[in-house]
Amino acid sequence: MAAILAFLAAVLGVWAGGFPLSFYNDFPIGGWHWVSLLGPYNEHLLRDFGATMLALLVFTVWAWRTPTIEKLRITGWAWLTFAVVHFLYHLLHLGVFTTAHKVGNVVTLALILLLAVLLVMPDKRVSTKGHS
Repeated sequence: MAAILAFLAAVLGVWAGGFPLSFYNDFPIGGWHWVSLLGPYNEHLLRDFGATMLALLVFTVWAWRTPTIEKLRITGWAWLTFAVVHFLYHLLHLGVFTTAHKVGNVVTLALILLLAVLLVMPDKRVSTKGHS
């Protein structure tokens, strides 16, 4: 779980933090406009989102590379805090999307929530193997 979340954080962090206009126009893929449909372009907001993802990346890689149950749970709680707020915002703002994109938003964000929940509850066998 930690490795998947780290990968997502790296992609989203570099994209939104380093190339905010591209993220605004092209997330999740060109032509879908999941971000641009939600309001006017705000470079500061997008760079802050990217920085948040990069901070979660650092924390997640640390927990993944030197795992203990405590580190994995704390990292999971950090992701869960972010994911719940993010999920709820998008759940309340689905009106601008087509049905297919509504489903895509909910499923994608729910998967991140699920990964965070799973990280909160690491298996002792997994954490002692070195990587989760």
